[in-house]
Amino acid sequence: MLGAIVGDIVGSIYEFNNIRRKDFDLFVPRSHVTDDTIMTLAVAKALAEAAPTYDRLKETLILSMKGLGRLYPSAGYGTRFEAWIFSRNEEPYNSYGNGAAMRVSPVAYVANSIEEVKSLSHVATAVTHNHPEGIKGAEATAVATYMARTGESMESIRQHIEDRYYTIDFDCASLRMSYGFDESCQGTVPQALQCFFESTDFEDAIRNAISIGGDSDTVAAICGAVAGAYYGIPNTISNTALTYMDTQQKAILTSFEHMFMK
Repeated sequence: MLGAIVGDIVGSIYEFNNIRRKDFDLFVPRSHVTDDTIMTLAVAKALAEAAPTYDRLKETLILSMKGLGRLYPSAGYGTRFEAWIFSRNEEPYNSYGNGAAMRVSPVAYVANSIEEVKSLSHVATAVTHNHPEGIKGAEATAVATYMARTGESMESIRQHIEDRYYTIDFDCASLRMSYGFDESCQGTVPQALQCFFESTDFEDAIRNAISIGGDSDTVAAICGAVAGAYYGIPNTISNTALTYMDTQQKAILTSFEHMFMK
């Protein structure tokens, strides 16, 4: 889960100012958490509060997402999601935006099987992003993260994704030349996963994700979620990322890690 947060922070300054190369400073003074981190923490908080049965996960998610979202009103939410946060409405709005995938990684640390990953991912996604492509993108991200966490090889993860979710017929080099800003799951998740599939370690995965351009913080958050589960995160990177988080954000992260990631 911290891998997603690292990716978000690193990508925060490149979302609207893409840098299509891999040699850049991971962290700069202007780096910051965005909606990707806030909503990842909201999902983590809801999972912790709804455990162990998750019978009321939907209701808990709505409260957590709206509650944290309102505490951080300037985090950079999409227009429709922001309207949902600040309204009394609790119904989903048929979105297939990549916000479904960027927040889902905590599910992979709670579930004990791929089937449970899919079930929890569906609930965590459908509270807002109930379009089939939103459900699919989040599920693919959660499943890849779970497989990475449980020791599956990169090749087996890739095969699973290609067999069940997306055909990935591009590489990072071609994406650097042609990939543009895309807020959809179908236009973000396969690209983010390819950045992981071409990586050699966690930092390389994040650099791949930033280097292709597009919705940089979200691409890097999705890639970082899987890469963090697969490689682990170097202490120098994780410790630096934590300095960009406030006390409440770190408390949610720490509580979740103590509960599910011992």
